Amino acid sequence: MVNHTLGGRGGRGRSRSGAPPISEINVTPMVDVMLVLLIVFMVAAPLMTMGVPVNLPKTEAQAMPIARKPITVTVATDGALSIDGSPVVMADLVATVETLVGENTDERLYVRGDASTAYGAIMEVMGALSAAGHGQIGLITDRKESP
Repeated sequence: MVNHTLGGRGGRGRSRSGAPPISEINVTPMVDVMLVLLIVFMVAAPLMTMGVPVNLPKTEAQAMPIARKPITVTVATDGALSIDGSPVVMADLVATVETLVGENTDERLYVRGDASTAYGAIMEVMGALSAAGHGQIGLITDRKESP
């Protein structure tokens, strides 16, 4: 007796033409999805880093590698402070930073200061953080455009 559902050959998993099934993975749809996600993240990433608008000074220093999302203290032109976009007063600065980092005083902290902000205001913030035991404090700048 001939089994017509298997093409008459009795072979399992074969199509009616007798060709073996294709066992390769088609990666083209996966690459398409990954490229779309890459474009979405490239567009969305700059929007997520904006908090307080600050005109950063220009330097020729290279960017530092970042292992995890850092804590950023911003000093605006008028001396107003914010931590990761949340306003804070100078009296509460160290306490707020310590609640964010916990007991890890080796956590890297970044200070963003507007180019027209008084040097003393930025140094006051850095001094307060340093006096609290935070030794990993960095300044954020924009790269200077080469002529």
